[in-house]
Amino acid sequence: MKNHRPLLFCVGLWLCSITLHAQNEPISQQAESGTVGADWNVLDDTGLQYVTIKPTSTINAQNPGTPARVITYSVTFPSAGTYSLYARIRVGAGAFNDDSFYYGNGFGEKSPTNDANWITVNGLAAAGFTEPTDVVTGSGTATTGVWKWINLSRLNLTNSGSETPIRFDVTADALTQTFQIGAREDGLEFDKLAFGRTVASYTVDNLDKGQAGTVPPPPPPYTPTGPPLATGKSKFFGGIWSPAQLTNFTAYWNMVVPSNAGKWGSVEGTRDVMNWTNLDAAYKLAKDNGFPFRLHVLLWGAQQPTWIASLPPAEQLEEIKEWFAAVAERYPGIDYLEVVNEPLHNAPDDSPTTNGDGGNYIVALGGAGTTGWDWVINAFKLGRQYFPNARLMINDYSVENSVENATRYRNIITLLQQQQLIDAIGIQGHSFSTRPTSAAVLKSSLDVLAATGLPLYITELDVNGAEDETQLSEYQRVFPVFWEHPSIKGISHFGWLPGADAEAHLAYANGAERPALVWLKDYVRNTVLPCNVSVTSRLTEPASCTGTNGAINLTAQGGGTVNYTYRWTGPNGFTATTEDLTNLAPGTYQVTVTAPNSSCSTTAEIVLRCGVLATGQPAPVLAAFQIYPNPAAEQATLSFQPEQAGNAQVQVYNQLGSLVATLYDGKVQGGKRYNLLLDNYALANGVYNCRLVLNGKSQSLRLLVRK
Repeated sequence: MKNHRPLLFCVGLWLCSITLHAQNEPISQQAESGTVGADWNVLDDTGLQYVTIKPTSTINAQNPGTPARVITYSVTFPSAGTYSLYARIRVGAGAFNDDSFYYGNGFGEKSPTNDANWITVNGLAAAGFTEPTDVVTGSGTATTGVWKWINLSRLNLTNSGSETPIRFDVTADALTQTFQIGAREDGLEFDKLAFGRTVASYTVDNLDKGQAGTVPPPPPPYTPTGPPLATGKSKFFGGIWSPAQLTNFTAYWNMVVPSNAGKWGSVEGTRDVMNWTNLDAAYKLAKDNGFPFRLHVLLWGAQQPTWIASLPPAEQLEEIKEWFAAVAERYPGIDYLEVVNEPLHNAPDDSPTTNGDGGNYIVALGGAGTTGWDWVINAFKLGRQYFPNARLMINDYSVENSVENATRYRNIITLLQQQQLIDAIGIQGHSFSTRPTSAAVLKSSLDVLAATGLPLYITELDVNGAEDETQLSEYQRVFPVFWEHPSIKGISHFGWLPGADAEAHLAYANGAERPALVWLKDYVRNTVLPCNVSVTSRLTEPASCTGTNGAINLTAQGGGTVNYTYRWTGPNGFTATTEDLTNLAPGTYQVTVTAPNSSCSTTAEIVLRCGVLATGQPAPVLAAFQIYPNPAAEQATLSFQPEQAGNAQVQVYNQLGSLVATLYDGKVQGGKRYNLLLDNYALANGVYNCRLVLNGKSQSLRLLVRK
């Protein structure tokens, strides 16, 4: 027997709170029990009280217009979760002239004159359910002059034109929420509002009597056989490590990233006391299966040790270095490393959004400095110092949902590129960013970031949807945009089993697959991707003409795993089959990199020079001239740093020897680095000769333009 908590009605009070015991009982609200604006009437129909807007000829397009046309409620939910909105209404004799209103676009008090604050509902004259056994979903067939229940979250009759159900998310730390409705047409009458669990279905009788809805049981248990979805593909499809996400992990995913286990606050919650248990397990899962491993995350404005916030900056910096060194020593095989997470949204400062665990060490890293992002640059310098063989990444959210956001993000990335500090770009890919964004805007934003020439990774993909068909349709809309983009080299899911986002799981705890996962398996395994392996290189040590101490550090991207094959050739019959080379003589080296499926490869030429002046001293210009990325798509940066002042000229020639660009021609200062941007939009694919002349000495580097 269920115990129903009685409804609390507070007519005339400013707010009214309703709570119920049962998880799946609707949280009901009498329409007249909120703070009723002056333009509303509270009327009685044989003992049933209801509200309706006073007759008026004033109807705003997409907002109530004044506070007098708004009713404000306070609703206390029994627990966190995702809820749908229902209403019991009656449409007057005017039919389609009496059947529209507004409700708040999310919780909270709204501006009565701001269109974006309101959802417009129209066409209610031909929607709704009246029979006690009717399940209140979709549009229904009830008409006018009757009291009927409407599932507003499932009605696609809004001003947005979206086919996506509108949900209300409630978190455990904010169970009491403010909700508002606004008047549009007169002749529409309201008896009750109700919030019901999105996972449950409610009949008219359930909603009338406050009874729990029906939650369908999960499908039968299922055990997948594998192999991982992206096996043999030119990009990986990975997942997060957490205890709740490990069942059948290797049957679906071929890349590993720890969730909370990799955050500084999780490892060193007490100063100098390190808890590596979970991070060790995540690293072992990757290495035991030959999967790439991405560390999430070294520095962030959340989940950082609380003890570091009050230390002086110099001491904080030493602790940061100790943290970097400890991770580098314990996990030498990190493939991808998120050095900084969410610089645009969550800096490690003392702002209120950090909730006390933001670290407050931004000053220790240089603060904004002259670039505005010195703290990020210095963090990456430390990353390159302590993790010379890892691919260094930045990571942020809501940078895929607008070109403007992507451009702001790229500004930071460009600063890092100018000092060869970054190897990859992370884009979180959360549903709150992708769901309201068109596929065209998603692609345009990705293109902005791809113009850097760096590989892109979707790092925290989640696509929520309480109903299977909702999640499936959103995957079918969004996932191909990411998977088929040539600059995206891998995607990582943010939790495929229950325990992460409440609606983003792809399977149930018993292994049963939701339709979105069934579709994903077929799509990923059967979609043919073009070959997109690319390589970039760094000269990590200078080559000496009196010895063979040069070194090349290579980064290959696009093969899905780190198990590429390498075939090097060089001066004097040199050959090698490893990724990175050391103790090299000066000269021209060629490397062919082949992806694991043996059908996708690329060849690059790398020139390692030393140069000697007549005095026998190294010629600094030859070691200082650099191009990155190389190969390049839309843009490349040519960089040089003379030791002495003088005159410099930087020019670019095509394969026929014709001059296509002069990037610099003038005086230079000693010790200053010059970063010159070459726009490749007007250049055809091919090899270009980039020539630096400094104080009568010259050096040429080859640039491969490949769009």
